[in-house]
Amino acid sequence: MASVSYEDRQYPLLPGETVLDGLLRQGVDVPNSCRAGACQSCLMRDANGKPPAASQQGLKESLKAQGYFLACQCKPETDLTVLDADGVSARAAAHVHEITMLSGDVARVRLECKSTFDYRPGQFIQLVRSDGLSRSYSLASQGKRDTFLELHVRKIPGGSMSNWIHDEMAMGDEVEVRGPAGDCFYIPGRPEQPLLLAGTGTGLAPLYALALDALHHGHTGPIRLYHGALNPAGLYMVRELMELCAEHPNLTYIPCVLSAGDDCDPAIRIGNLEQMVMSDITNFADWRIFLCGHPDLVQSLRKKVFLAGAKRKEIYSDAFVMRTPESVTALPTSVAVLR
Repeated sequence: MASVSYEDRQYPLLPGETVLDGLLRQGVDVPNSCRAGACQSCLMRDANGKPPAASQQGLKESLKAQGYFLACQCKPETDLTVLDADGVSARAAAHVHEITMLSGDVARVRLECKSTFDYRPGQFIQLVRSDGLSRSYSLASQGKRDTFLELHVRKIPGGSMSNWIHDEMAMGDEVEVRGPAGDCFYIPGRPEQPLLLAGTGTGLAPLYALALDALHHGHTGPIRLYHGALNPAGLYMVRELMELCAEHPNLTYIPCVLSAGDDCDPAIRIGNLEQMVMSDITNFADWRIFLCGHPDLVQSLRKKVFLAGAKRKEIYSDAFVMRTPESVTALPTSVAVLR
């Protein structure tokens, strides 16, 4: 008879009983609704990352890869250690290893963790200052292939964390990182599938990490990376990305701005990013899509690519929501809170 370990307690399951029914029977309050695996309100996560395959039916590949499962469909044959879907999986002390400027208002921050901190390129973490101030930032680094965590931080007027990072953070400063979270990362398995990566501002960070990870895993299908800004000053890593394209013929980098002067680099396209994407690609039926950056872009482009044939489970997004005093403290893991 299998049992479930949850919040430091052990709950035995009856033969053939689901994780949801077993926990509810023993007085554990687990969110649930349809009991048929459709609403996903009972989503939980196996700490060991190996829940029964039947309990993951209908989930995105990124959720499966992180060990998420539907408690109402999970009938384990061996013991499970489970976490809430939104539970923080790790914490690690870190120190600032490097701070460099990528553009006039975007800093590259590299952190070294004092213990192992596992993540997938493209996810985001919560950065916690010594006084408890915390903000979420996407990772541009390459997981176990890098010895550091790399963040791209734009200086936001009035931003408590971003202004501290740009004006006061120093080499060796101690911070804490928590997470990771988010499902904007590459899943190997369909190397020929075309990938669309589109984002604005520092939304480039997770997309850059994701593109490198896909190339590392031998992805052979076309990878189209669109990065948008108001003007050329808002772009960064342009030369580095163009050099990467020269090394990998299946990667196309499209920097685009809404306005530019006569001396603008001819490689930079002028116009609306959404319109360019929808004009360049007319049928998204076979595409895997990753959208990061400004929430208006993410929401609008999600709808447009879906209406143009993209499968809902093939659309991954990370909307960068600015922190305000009225912001709620708990947000879905698909939302990164900045400032």
